[in-house]
Amino acid sequence: MAPNGDAAVAAAPAPVRRQSKPRRISMEGLQRAMSELALELARDKKQADADAAKQLPAITEQVEDARCECCGMQEECTPEYVRRVRERYCGRWVCGLCAEAVNGEAEGRHGGRTEEALEAHMAVCGRFNRVGRANPVLMQTEAMREILRKRSGSKSPRDHAPAGALARSSSCIPAITKDFN
Repeated sequence: MAPNGDAAVAAAPAPVRRQSKPRRISMEGLQRAMSELALELARDKKQADADAAKQLPAITEQVEDARCECCGMQEECTPEYVRRVRERYCGRWVCGLCAEAVNGEAEGRHGGRTEEALEAHMAVCGRFNRVGRANPVLMQTEAMREILRKRSGSKSPRDHAPAGALARSSSCIPAITKDFN
């Protein structure tokens, strides 16, 4: 009897099922399925390759050689990059090294005027290409001469300061001895 007074009902045992052997797939059907799957994958790959070719041009079409109008160095660049550099530097293409030199020149000496800084940098590069590449010792000598010429014409107050020792206006020792007494 069950705890609440009812008769316990037992479930009838379930009939035992026999496990049947899995159905054998014929080799012919398996080969046909694999062949269809391979054909479908090949078709999808061809379609994906065709779509990718339509979207992206070949790398050789994207890159062009550009020669710096200052120093003559040649770089591989995209047409978009060449266009942006030409916009920024008055229609001239300059390499990254010359661009940094022009920017520094514009900020330092020319008050932010890119045209004047570019002309000055092109003059320096032109002089270097004419003289410096053929005779580097002569270029170094000319650079030293220019440094000395700038130094001799300097009007800086530090150049004309008296070369003496530091002068003292008064001593602090009497104040220290007064505190001890």
